[in-house]
Formats: sequence, C-alpha cells, structure tokens
Amino acid sequence: MTDDSAKTGRRRFLVGSTSVVGAAGVAGAAVPFVGSWNPSAKARAAGAPIRIDVSRLQSGEMLGPIPAWRGRPIFVINRSDEALSALNEDPDRLTDPDSEDPEQPDYARNEYRSRRPDLMVLVGLCPHLFCSPTPYITLRPEPFDTEWRGGFFCPCHGSRFDLAGRVYSGSPASRNMQVPPHSFESDDVLIIGIDGESAA
Repeated sequence: MTDDSAKTGRRRFLVGSTSVVGAAGVAGAAVPFVGSWNPSAKARAAGAPIRIDVSRLQSGEMLGPIPAWRGRPIFVINRSDEALSALNEDPDRLTDPDSEDPEQPDYARNEYRSRRPDLMVLVGLCPHLFCSPTPYITLRPEPFDTEWRGGFFCPCHGSRFDLAGRVYSGSPASRNMQVPPHSFESDDVLIIGIDGESAA
C-alpha cells in the first residue's frame, strides 16, 4: 500500500511539473507572437509618422528640442508677420523662388512653401552634402551676409537658405531644402509622415 501511495505521489508530481513547464512554454511562445504585432524600432525608424505638439511654439521661435523623422532632423518654425513679409522682398536672389523642383509636395509650391503661412516645416539638412544648417531666425545682418533676412546658413560649405528653405543663388547647394510630407491633426498637432488630403 505504501508502494502504491509513492507511485501515485510521483505520478501527480510528474503531471503537475509537466503542466507547469508546458504552460511556461506556451507563455514564452506567445510573448514574441504578441510582440510582433507592434512595429519594431527599425520599422519606426523607416518612416512611422510622428506627432508634434506645436501649441507652445511662439511667433519667431523654432521648436526645440529638434524632433527627428526617418533619422533626419525636422525644423519647425513659427514665422512672425515680419518674417513672412520679408520672404519675397528680393526673389532674384533665390535659385528656385517658386519651388518648381518636382521633389516638393504641391503645398510647398506657394510663396510660403507650407500648408500654413505661419508654420514652416523642413527637413533640417542641406541638399548639397546633407550637413545640418544653422538656423538664424532673426531678421538682422550676419557676418556671412550683411543683407540677411533670416533663414539657414550651412557653415560647412556656405550654402544659404531663406526662412522658407529656398536656396540663395551662388550657394553650393543647387536645390531648396526639402519639405517633408506633413499634415495637421488639429491646430496644435502637426503630423510628420502623413500627407493627408483632409489636412489643414
């Protein structure tokens, strides 16, 4: 009788242990399966849209810290009325004042190169050799340009862009800075990476 009790006890122990190990194995297999439903960091870096709150961006300011999309810096600037007025003071200084480069989205082909006149959205890279130009938002003369009216200056090779990202003639860069696909979820939320038809 003692022998039968020992066998029964062993049998229960083995059944219980096997059940626990089996349950752990099922859970272990399920975790990566469920995790695969979420986009990986690589997929997000490849172009998942990002949402940016622009509600606190004041006139004449650039958003900081600078957000990144597809591994590239995104410049978001709230242009003042003075800056907007200065955009087309001297279009003859610009290589492509009307943004006719086919790379640009349709909404970049206006005098502001943006969906909203006040808000400028640019990929923060110089199209010459993809350095990151320095923003000089204030409309005042600078050592590199005594007639400076705000914009971006690439210290690496000297390319200059206005506050719409349009390249000045004579710069090493031959094209305007890129306007990324973007839209507005609301007045305060900018989405980079979605080029929606219903956008403002």
